[in-house]
Amino acid sequence: MALKIQMFSDFICPFCYIGFEVMKGLQPEFGFELEWRGYQIHPEWPAEGIPAEKVREGSSAEVRRSAWERISAMADAVGLEMRLPSVLCKSRTALMAAEYAREVGKSDEFEERVYRAYFHDLENIGDDAVVARLATESGIDAGELDAALKSGKYEMKLKNNALVANRRGVSGVPTFFIGDYPIVGAQSAEVMRQLLKRAHERFDTAG
Repeated sequence: MALKIQMFSDFICPFCYIGFEVMKGLQPEFGFELEWRGYQIHPEWPAEGIPAEKVREGSSAEVRRSAWERISAMADAVGLEMRLPSVLCKSRTALMAAEYAREVGKSDEFEERVYRAYFHDLENIGDDAVVARLATESGIDAGELDAALKSGKYEMKLKNNALVANRRGVSGVPTFFIGDYPIVGAQSAEVMRQLLKRAHERFDTAG
């Protein structure tokens, strides 16, 4: 039986993209099962998005530049080329689509494609048509996805994810749970490797 890891994450979080890539890189080494749970951090944002400079009006250009340089350095360490989005998007439809993708066995493909669309291609992942195209590119039938999203089932899944996250004390993303042990924020591959080694030792002992 494989070790199970839950990851609460949002597509508009750069640290989530980095954390996702770190975990995918370590998965062959440790053979864990990664369960991605969508957790919307800005449900109040409009579907068309908000210009980044309006959201960050309280920060100076230097502070914003330094923050992105830190993110870029972390991305470089895992082989990601990330660009700073000019529009901050509402992720609700993409997160619901990710829940559907998990059910049809296309979770990894879809999640990676959405992250890349937002942080590399600078696309508006709050646009339903963009999400449908990304789903098609990930091997998902767009018509079946549309019907699934209209059913309301996946909106309920997002609400349930939020309830579970709140019960478990999640206050930010990414948050990983190795069993009941939380790890908050994107970690380097080496730090996460050491944590996984210890988790495997406890898991093997318990098993």
